[in-house]
Amino acid sequence: MIIGFGVDICDIRRIEDSLTRFGERFTKRCFTEIERAKSDGRAGRAASYAKRFAAKEACSKALGTGLRFGVAWREMGVVNLPSGKPTFSLTGGALRRLKSMTPLGCRPVLHLSITDEYPWAQAQVIIEALEDPDALLQPPDVFEA
Repeated sequence: MIIGFGVDICDIRRIEDSLTRFGERFTKRCFTEIERAKSDGRAGRAASYAKRFAAKEACSKALGTGLRFGVAWREMGVVNLPSGKPTFSLTGGALRRLKSMTPLGCRPVLHLSITDEYPWAQAQVIIEALEDPDALLQPPDVFEA
């Protein structure tokens, strides 16, 4: 069952301005080390950061909190599965919120789609709860996103 949905669009030019104006102060505040390494290594650096920024906004909406109630930027890290498919690694308040919204006997699955076409970057997040008999045997703090 779907338990969360979020979408966001980001102006890449805004991210270009933030990178120029604030540099590392901006990237270290909002992005994980993995995200910074991936984005800094790309020719389309600003577009890469903009997609991840939109993904974090969309994830916070899917969690139902926005960027408040203990959910922070770096707690929602965009990572890639071995297949290359993007998803999230959640920590801290974001992970606690995900656990609290996941029904007993289910495990959460986060689906992420990101794209860009200058000057826009866009992201959609769906949080799905899948039945999982093993979830009944685990204490709530064992779930991993």
